[in-house]
This record gives sequence, structure tokens and C-alpha cells, in this order.
Amino acid sequence: MKGFLNLCAAASCLAILSFASADASADSVRHFSRDNPAGGTTAGRVTRRAGPDGGATASRRILRSDDEGNRAGRSARTWQTPNGGVGGRAGVTTRSADGSVQHHSGMATSGARGSASSTGGFTKDADGHVSGQRDTAVSNAQTGNSYKGSTTYDSSTGVSHSGTCYNAAGDIIACPRR
Repeated sequence: MKGFLNLCAAASCLAILSFASADASADSVRHFSRDNPAGGTTAGRVTRRAGPDGGATASRRILRSDDEGNRAGRSARTWQTPNGGVGGRAGVTTRSADGSVQHHSGMATSGARGSASSTGGFTKDADGHVSGQRDTAVSNAQTGNSYKGSTTYDSSTGVSHSGTCYNAAGDIIACPRR
């Protein structure tokens, strides 16, 4: 899944998820639910919406269970704004019968003002220990400046963050303050 999320971020998800077809001018919502071979249920929803000015969004959510108490959920959404901005996000969360949880997700968006992407996830083991990381990148189309940062969390040691800003030439610069 991590490979998919990285690819999704690089290709802005729209080409990969192919929800928004050329004839997606009508809004639609489709729900489904069925028994699966693992002794559980697979259920989900696919939604497409189109705005009057050319904006559109499409999403898919799938939940799966088995007869041992394991659960998994996948979701994805793509969007397009009337002024040409595009983006998408995808995520996977699994919960095992022992209480452990894993989550991975990523997003990417771009438009006339710049672009942003973020990927990461977390795990919680059966004993309750939690750890995770998220990497974020943002670029400004007008100035060429950009930011790359990473935040990690471990329930034993806490949060740590590092981030660096760059100018259009790739030189490190001071990050702006609020």
C-alpha cells in the first residue's frame, strides 16, 4: 500500500483512481454489501458529484471483515476545482482481532498557487504502544519556495518534528513564522 500512496501522491491520484469518467456529469451514489469468502462482509459506497462550474469529486470507501474479528477499511477521494486545481487522497486502516491497528494514508493536491503532498501512518500494537510518522511537502508556485517536514510520534518518547524550507534555487532558507 505504501507504494500505491507514493504513486498516488506523484500522479495526483486522478489518473490512478479513474473515478471521474468523462460522462460523470451526473451525481451518483452506489452502496453495496455482500458476504465474502473470509466469512465476513464486504460493504462500501462509491460517490460521484459534479458542480455546475466544472468542479467534481469522486470517492470510494470499502469495509471488509472476516470471521475471526479482523477488519479493514480503504478509502479514496479525488477532486477537481472549477479553476483547474486537482487532488486526491487514499488510506488504508486495518484492525486485527487482538486490538492492533495499522493505518497508512497519503494525499496530493496542486493548483495555480502551488502543490502539497503528505504521506504517513501509524501502528498500535496489541499492548497499546503507538508509533507513527507523517512526511509533508509544500511548494509555492509564485515564489518557488518549498517546505519539507517530518513528524514522528511514539507513545513511549513523545513527538518530534523536523522541517526545512528552500528557495527556488534549492538553497535552505529560514521558514516563515506566523
